[in-house]
Amino acid sequence: MPQESAVYTHGHHESVLRSHTWRTAANSAGYLLASLRPDMRILDVGCGPGTITADLAALVPDGEVTGLEYAPDILPQARATATARGVTNVHFAVGDVHALDYPDDAFDVVHAHQVLQHVGDPVQALREMRRVTAPGGIVAVRDADYSAMTWYPAVDGLPGWLDLYLRVARANGGEPDAGRRLHAWARQAGFDPAGITATAGTWCYHTPQERSWWSELWADRTVTSAYAGTAVDGGHATPEELARIGRAWREWGAQEDGWFTVLHGEILCRV
Repeated sequence: MPQESAVYTHGHHESVLRSHTWRTAANSAGYLLASLRPDMRILDVGCGPGTITADLAALVPDGEVTGLEYAPDILPQARATATARGVTNVHFAVGDVHALDYPDDAFDVVHAHQVLQHVGDPVQALREMRRVTAPGGIVAVRDADYSAMTWYPAVDGLPGWLDLYLRVARANGGEPDAGRRLHAWARQAGFDPAGITATAGTWCYHTPQERSWWSELWADRTVTSAYAGTAVDGGHATPEELARIGRAWREWGAQEDGWFTVLHGEILCRV
């Protein structure tokens, strides 16, 4: 069976989890929520620390949610998140989206947030997500599109950050501009084009608190996370260059007129 060939660019450093634990069903899966019913069976692929997973479980109180993660080390935090929120209709498992260990038609909804940009074969992943979704069910996917991210004001160093990130992510086997490709990948995976709804969503950071949070987590991620190690070990950047990018992030965060928007592609695919 196919197996994961890509390296997860971000890892689970604290600076990464600062971002991941901020995510909710409301701010990261809003395009899906109107389609949910209380009794649905949901598979949340790439659940990470489980914040979205726990939210989905609360929204289907008569159903069941499975959080699936390729990296087992993060699952204790996901279980702790669910326990803290008092949701009991959720459990977590280790698995590979390229070869899901579930029978055909096992779920009503298969959801993946910020996952396909990091996998080696996103079309195969979508084929598997489609296989385990019951007729009439939904495959829901949302992914960022890094080249479409934009900010103000211009700060020396941030264009270099984006160029470096694109190179590192692609060297790791991923596609950081996944958002714009989701609908095309879904067609290649065998979904009926008439059943694909493609939309876009954004995160926008502009208040002093938002600018501080976003700039600090990226400054820290640039110099201390697994991404930093991959950038240096792969010959993409020196530690000094990473430090300059980290300073550029903090400079942007201090700008009173600072504004940053993350664009996401979204697809709802009827099975």
